[in-house]
Amino acid sequence: QVQLVESGGGLVQAGGSLRLSCAASGRTFSFYGVGWFRQAPGKEREFAAGINWSGGNTYYADSVKGRFTISRDNAKNTVWLQMNSLKPEDTAVYYCAADRTRAYVYPFFQSEYDYWGQGTQVTVSS
Repeated sequence: QVQLVESGGGLVQAGGSLRLSCAASGRTFSFYGVGWFRQAPGKEREFAAGINWSGGNTYYADSVKGRFTISRDNAKNTVWLQMNSLKPEDTAVYYCAADRTRAYVYPFFQSEYDYWGQGTQVTVSS
């Protein structure tokens, strides 16, 4: 079993930056693909970014490409989401999720993931 804990959310002005962290328990986390999803008020949860087990492959939604960067350190069991040039439309609860299959075939789909964190709120003011 893997437990995921997000942190780093908060209130920031448009144009600012935040760095989210996803800390995981469990020694097999280094084998897992990890994604960041977000859910804005009144909207469905959507994919934002993903990274495979080695960090060699990363994936981004078009809406965040060029502004967000996902990275990981398997020795620290941690995945980060660096968010720059934030916009009010980035306001959402951000969740990290882990896929226990090393293949990580469909990073954009929620059904790919087996474990989810509780989320951290990101609010971007205009």
